[in-house]
Amino acid sequence: MEAYQSNNPSNGARKRDNSGKFYKNMLHLKRYGTLYLLLIIPFAQILLFRYTPMINILAGFKKNQFLWPLFERPWADNYGFEFFIKAFQDQYFLEALRNTFMLNILDLVLGFPIPIILALLLNELRYMKFKRFTQTVLYMPHFLSWVIIASLATQVFASRGIVNNFLGTSIPFLQSPINWVFTYIFVGIWASMGWNTIIYLASITAINPELYEAAAVDGAKRFRMMWHVTLPGIRPVIVILLILSLGRILGTDFERIMAMRNPLVFEYSDTISVYVYNMGIRGMQQSLAAAVGLFQSVVSVVFLLMANTIAKRFGERGIL
Repeated sequence: MEAYQSNNPSNGARKRDNSGKFYKNMLHLKRYGTLYLLLIIPFAQILLFRYTPMINILAGFKKNQFLWPLFERPWADNYGFEFFIKAFQDQYFLEALRNTFMLNILDLVLGFPIPIILALLLNELRYMKFKRFTQTVLYMPHFLSWVIIASLATQVFASRGIVNNFLGTSIPFLQSPINWVFTYIFVGIWASMGWNTIIYLASITAINPELYEAAAVDGAKRFRMMWHVTLPGIRPVIVILLILSLGRILGTDFERIMAMRNPLVFEYSDTISVYVYNMGIRGMQQSLAAAVGLFQSVVSVVFLLMANTIAKRFGERGIL
């Protein structure tokens, strides 16, 4: 048997193959070892600041005794779901849930197409200096704090602000709840549209120029090229960003909502993030805030998976 194994040519080939793979792996590590070491930093950051805090999810299933160590707290009533039930019996939470869905859906419906349209229009500009200037002006608000943006919005849309002085009226943009909602959406679109436009412009540069030449030979004008070449070319990026946007359907930017709201519009500006802040930090109800935060995350993941599944059924790659 031993003689057979030693004389079997397949064993020798297997050993040479394994030694060859080992040599290639060692050569690969020697060449790219520094890059692998640099990966330790982002992995450590993700582990410490993303995954380790997930342990506190247990707080949503335990009694609200935040001075006790987490693992020594007794389990909440109703098999640990006491605070989930309490949240859905709270009218304040239900209003916050309604407002969150409403604001995010309006943000998505009204705001998502704007960067696509801007990218298509900027791509058609032939004066490069004007194009660069326009891009800079558009994405500059992305780098401003929401406190600064809210201050600018107050100066522009106040009862005696720039817009009302120009119109010669006194429209309550920030005092009327309905008007505040659309002002909030408009300001959000203005602040984010430039940055998202850059993503679409970058994807447009990857489109094969020969497609435009073929369309021109077929007699297509610029609008037809935009509709039949440019837009289908960036469709995968549009789908990915749409899926990610749907994954944030139950999340709101806390800084944005806190900077824009005022006591006259609390009816429509109390969102889940404000609810968690009021209950968890100001109300010292850590377990309730943890339960609501977990519910918010689970719903966002469900929307993300549903959007990804629908995109794949329509032939797109999706994100998973």
